[in-house]
Amino acid sequence: MKQNVKQMTALLMAVAIIGSACSNNGEPEASSAPSPDAASPQTASDKYDPPITISLVGYTDDATEGVLGKLQGETFENNRWSQLYRDELGIEFDYTWIAKGQDQFKQKMNVSLASGDVPEFIQVDATELKQLQKADLIMPLDEVYEQYAAPLTKDVLAQDGSAPFDAATIDGQLMGIPNIRSSIDIAQFVWIRTDWLEKLKLPEPKTMQDLLTVIEAFAKNDPDGNGEEDTVGLLLQKDLFGGFAGLEGFFNAYHAYPTIWIEDEAGNLAHGSVQPETKTALTELSRMYQDGLLDLEFGVKDAGKVAESASSGKAGVSFGQQWLSAWPFQSNRDNDPNAVWKGYPLMSIDEKQALSEISLGTYQYWAVRKDSKNPEAIVKMFNTFIEKNWGETAEFDRYYLPGDAEGTWKLSPVTPEPPNKNLNAYLEIAAATAAGTLSNLTGEAKVISDRIQEYKGGNDGLWSWAAGYDTDGVYSVMNHYQENKLFQMNRFVGAPTSAMTDKSATLSKLTNETFMRIILGDLPIDAFDQFVEDWHKLGGEQITKEVNEAGKAAN
Repeated sequence: MKQNVKQMTALLMAVAIIGSACSNNGEPEASSAPSPDAASPQTASDKYDPPITISLVGYTDDATEGVLGKLQGETFENNRWSQLYRDELGIEFDYTWIAKGQDQFKQKMNVSLASGDVPEFIQVDATELKQLQKADLIMPLDEVYEQYAAPLTKDVLAQDGSAPFDAATIDGQLMGIPNIRSSIDIAQFVWIRTDWLEKLKLPEPKTMQDLLTVIEAFAKNDPDGNGEEDTVGLLLQKDLFGGFAGLEGFFNAYHAYPTIWIEDEAGNLAHGSVQPETKTALTELSRMYQDGLLDLEFGVKDAGKVAESASSGKAGVSFGQQWLSAWPFQSNRDNDPNAVWKGYPLMSIDEKQALSEISLGTYQYWAVRKDSKNPEAIVKMFNTFIEKNWGETAEFDRYYLPGDAEGTWKLSPVTPEPPNKNLNAYLEIAAATAAGTLSNLTGEAKVISDRIQEYKGGNDGLWSWAAGYDTDGVYSVMNHYQENKLFQMNRFVGAPTSAMTDKSATLSKLTNETFMRIILGDLPIDAFDQFVEDWHKLGGEQITKEVNEAGKAAN
């Protein structure tokens, strides 16, 4: 679970592999890969002999450096992952530069993309992938993937269906290898402080109306017992949507899906942000703000600042993803051993079942520059990463979660993972718990189970693992979602359309600004109707047309 705690940061920390530096005239020099006369591996498992050297650019932040601080003698450039790729594959890395911080990394990469001086291997999002393909800078990878991907790699990358590959397929050709991630792990839950429920003698909520009653009580009835009205009912952050303190789950309770594409009554794709149900949910949020159930200053607080309210024990409800027990609720627990957060399924405002909106979890792809001499090297690294964590020779407690260095996996350039691995680990632990065979667990399930048992043995710093994976943890709710088909998947998963590339940023800004002003009471609720008109005029109508055309073409 911990690898999802800062999922967005972790993805940005992945490195981009590049070829040799440019010559003085700006033309790329010869690749460091072997010449056609050199011995070259012909199968998925062969080692390069002689070895090849691949130059890298990297990204670090405080989280990465924290991991390295726990791995004695290892550095970002020379660590267990770089050693493994060298020893098993004959691939050596040479870092050209390592950026400190997200902004610096993006600036350097933007310069590279704009100039056309792109890395030999590069990790990009779907929009950047399309830009590189349009500029004829990268090569199709269909044959490379088919020939060099190991059976386990093909199995893992197929576990989220065809969508990850559909998103990387442009003009009928696979232009990037999906750095596979889970889609279901993006699902939304309602996280509630159950110790506050007990203190105020409130039952566990079953409906959205019940939850609204709980939120009001947490804001008005002094659940922290300090005699002051200083608690927040529902946590929100200024970006409105996201894995922590976002509004997706709240909207879903009203059958609104503001961040994804859905199918309308006519069978066409339509964006959830402009549907009538979204207006209904905004009406309730505006009322809650006026009634003091939300932090009056949430409009200027990012997720980190909002997390301080949870950590300090001033909040009792948040919508969000499965990793919230690890951050920020573990921090709340560290400060107050009596604090207990529990993840619940989304609750509906009516008799219709609430569905959690999810999108394609994979949004990073590895592309290969057109002149690369060893395009298969990236696939071989995928094979090794997956095998050493989940294959027959796996050493999960060395390469993924060794001891307390829980981000060691980030030190590998490629970081694909089985999309349902967290749910599967929960199911293994639950079955072993029922059968009394926890000692027989292996791999990831064993590592997690050991931490749950250590928590139960008195190590409260590991509470978050139990909140996630114990028999009544949030993954029991995830299993409920899965078994009962309670996900509302984004219906558009292809490469961005032309209008999306040009207009999505404008429409996102319009959406967030309008929704924020309605919630704060700066605009009347009927301003939503004008927003819908503006959304269509500013590009939404064209995007909708292109999305539907793309969907028909794919079928």
